Amino acid sequence: MIAAAWAMAPIILALLAVSAVFSAAETALTRASRGRMHQLEREGDPAARRVNRLLSDQETMIGAVLIGYNVLNILSSALATTVITKVIPGAYGVALATGVMTVLVVVFVEVLPKTLAIVKADDVARALSGPMLWAVRILGPVISAIQWIVRRTLRLFGVNLDDEADVLAAHEEIRGAVNYHHSEGAVETRDRHMLGGVLDLSEMDVSQIMVHRKSIEMIDADLPIREVITRALESDHTRLPLFRGEPENIVGVLHAKDLARAMAAAEGAIDSIDISAIARPPWFIPDTTILKDQLNAFLKARAHFALVVDEYGALQGLVTLEDILEEIVGEINDEHDEAVQGVRRQADGSVHVDGDVTVRDLNRAMDWNLPDDHAVTVAGLVIHEARAIPEPGQKFLFHHHRFQILRRQRNQITALRVSPPLAREEEA
Repeated sequence: MIAAAWAMAPIILALLAVSAVFSAAETALTRASRGRMHQLEREGDPAARRVNRLLSDQETMIGAVLIGYNVLNILSSALATTVITKVIPGAYGVALATGVMTVLVVVFVEVLPKTLAIVKADDVARALSGPMLWAVRILGPVISAIQWIVRRTLRLFGVNLDDEADVLAAHEEIRGAVNYHHSEGAVETRDRHMLGGVLDLSEMDVSQIMVHRKSIEMIDADLPIREVITRALESDHTRLPLFRGEPENIVGVLHAKDLARAMAAAEGAIDSIDISAIARPPWFIPDTTILKDQLNAFLKARAHFALVVDEYGALQGLVTLEDILEEIVGEINDEHDEAVQGVRRQADGSVHVDGDVTVRDLNRAMDWNLPDDHAVTVAGLVIHEARAIPEPGQKFLFHHHRFQILRRQRNQITALRVSPPLAREEEA
């Protein structure tokens, strides 16, 4: 009887070894870097190609792992109990078998292979991709039957898996990885902002970054040509909207280079220049245009400048290619720009902020996390939270920051003082 028990030991250990392979494969395949696997596949790595095939149908792969893992563990435990109870009959034999198998499964089937798979996820995934691909093929019909039963059962409770969207969208997965590596010190703050800016382009519209109409610098096309030239030369911008009658009536866009060419061609006869002839036609876009779409439109049209209108066709502002790029790389300053626009750091750690500074710009400048879901500008954020237009001197505590109104012109908040993030005891 003891000899028979020893004869079964290698079989039990072999079953546990195969179960350990399934355990390691599950952890490695779910933790493997998809980016690296796709890169290796492009370089011709067959193991990476197998990993990507498995990950393309992750539900089936995990189903195969769970079936193989559980069948092997249950079978090995049953064999061990049968053998040990023949040597030590009764409850003591069952207790001994349970204790021995628990130690073997936890240490050698769970902890050891999973730890190795966590440390060397990509290498283990590539090494075990072949056996796992065969397991998926062999267990395919069983997995399909189980999935059918699961879907029908969940449907009884109102859960339709066929209509479920991905739990974690690709953009959020990338954003989470960037934030995690930033917290670990592997990604610099500037790089995190740039990567986040690229992802945000598909979630923001032009109304969130446009220059508001009250801040647009434009020229009356009916002015004498010499005055038009003077105003164009005094401006810091190379593209200026032209209007007739009223600022809402935009009739063209004057480019400084076109004006310079016309002046050179006039050979001193400045008054002969026809400003309407050298103006470019205005490009109007709705204020709901997504930044990613507008960036592609700028690149396709080889243009840099568009005027934003609302659903009634009323002018709301303007947006440029530079504005969109600044959402990715941060503020782009040239020799005519101010180094810091609207954000002035104070000795006590607070900042004086112009009301029209955007929340995103303030967050980037100070590495803060003020929300920008309901308001574009800092003034808009305070008005949204206060549910009123505050008076100068009023103070508010929102989102772990203290806001103080410094100046107000009519119904517009023009200057604020914002404290750095406060500790909980300071908020009390």
